[in-house]
Amino acid sequence: MFETLTLAPPDKILSLSVLYRNDPRAEKMDLGVGVYKDSEGRTLIMNAVREAEKRLYDSQTTKTYVGMGGDDGFNKGMLKLVFGEDADVSRMFACQTAGGSGALRTIADLLKKAKPDATVWLSDPTWANHAPILTAGGLKTATYPYFDAATGGVKFDAMVEALKKIPAGDVVLLHGCCHNPTGANLTLDQWAVVADILVEKGLFPFVDLAYQGFGDGLEEDAASVRLLAAKVPEMAIATSCSKNFSVYRDRVGAVILMAPDAERAKIAGSQALIVTRVLYSMPPDHAAAAVRIILEDDALRANWKTELEEMRLRMLNLRTGFAEALRRQSNSSRFDFIAEHRGMFSRLGITEDQVNRLREEYGIYMVGDSRFNVAGLKEDRLEDLAKAVVSVL
Repeated sequence: MFETLTLAPPDKILSLSVLYRNDPRAEKMDLGVGVYKDSEGRTLIMNAVREAEKRLYDSQTTKTYVGMGGDDGFNKGMLKLVFGEDADVSRMFACQTAGGSGALRTIADLLKKAKPDATVWLSDPTWANHAPILTAGGLKTATYPYFDAATGGVKFDAMVEALKKIPAGDVVLLHGCCHNPTGANLTLDQWAVVADILVEKGLFPFVDLAYQGFGDGLEEDAASVRLLAAKVPEMAIATSCSKNFSVYRDRVGAVILMAPDAERAKIAGSQALIVTRVLYSMPPDHAAAAVRIILEDDALRANWKTELEEMRLRMLNLRTGFAEALRRQSNSSRFDFIAEHRGMFSRLGITEDQVNRLREEYGIYMVGDSRFNVAGLKEDRLEDLAKAVVSVL
């Protein structure tokens, strides 16, 4: 049987981690894998999560199954987190998934059931795992223009023209905030234009909301989704708690479906649960229960929001500091866009050969397309990093 298989190509980002671990240089810098790190390079458990886990340990009396939809309190909490405390969720469905990737795959399989011939349109570029997840679900993919490497901004006019040409019934995948891998985001006015096109052309919005709270704030980062909800008749959202609750390895995410009415939301939700049953039967419970405890407790929620805000502001400060260091070292405004971007990632806009030189000559590790993890920067190394970048230009 296995003699028919060939060796799978290594994952580029995970392979980079192996190279980094084996690099003996003390001054090496890991800007590759997308996890939040503090100023000492640690990915710590958030204080609110630690306290919620203690409460869970003291109160939990069984490890029996919760159900295909996961923790009901968690699901209700995620609806409020995305749409606001007072939102009308009567035509929405939510279920817990095995991480944000599990949410994406669940929606992919659901879309394949609902409209098997639909094409999912992805931004160019998009997260490296989007297309593999969607094609594994049997869907076709295509791209629309998005990032302008020359300016570090969004090719909005080209994006609009491309969206207007997409056939009715197709799916458009949008990054709700903190675009991965570029960090370049739509303004709220641009989101309104996109929403109107989706309605006019009969396109289905599929939003990946993996970084709520990492961009401009919890409420601000959800503004795009809330705007869409006010305009479009239906949509799907994949959310993740990996970043904003820092529960990466515990795999906590959610599918949110919005339908034209409550009955159709119920039907769509029932089919989504059938998908999860086939994929992994039941979602992992531990961290989702901890997130639920945080969202239901005013004091813990306030604690979590404070810590999340500190993480967000640190990344903004790192962006500003790095952009300023690059301006000094390059004597140009070439990299000023870094300060304007939001989220964990930006692209430097250098070649793969230059990225390889940074790794080989300076021990600076980033993805080949020059995507770097802002949270991997060190406050006291920004000038050194900027010097290294300018030296390979």
